[in-house]
Amino acid sequence: MKKTNAMRILDGLKIPYQVREYDDNLDHELSKGAALQTAQKLGVNPDSVYKTIVMRTDSKEIFVFCQSADVEINLKKARAIVGCKEINPIKPEELQSLTGYIRGGCSPLGMKKQYPTFIDEMATLQDEICISAGQRGVQLIISPADLAKATNAQFVDLAL
Repeated sequence: MKKTNAMRILDGLKIPYQVREYDDNLDHELSKGAALQTAQKLGVNPDSVYKTIVMRTDSKEIFVFCQSADVEINLKKARAIVGCKEINPIKPEELQSLTGYIRGGCSPLGMKKQYPTFIDEMATLQDEICISAGQRGVQLIISPADLAKATNAQFVDLAL
């Protein structure tokens, strides 16, 4: 397997991780629970699979949120965390130009620009979590603390 940007970043920081591949059926509609399907394919609990959600505020600032597959982000909490009146997920067609990633393969690591990143605090209850490696069908298994270190993220309460 070819190394992704996310893997190269972790290697450079000497942060340990594991790689898990799964069969990707290219079905990445949020309404169909793509992150939950990933958990099933990996044979892990959905609360250990973290999806990467990129959002834009009313002032056009971009923020990255990592939330477990089985929980939705509370937009009211997200607004309070970043100090804005409005925040919404970016449109799928904008994802690649902003991050370098496509839907279903968006990692909080290795984006075109390092945006402020927030990880739901429930991740700290896990020894390891799964995040996208930056390619569909490939996940990284990493400790939440190491992910926060690599992305300069803060742990916050995001859950609905």
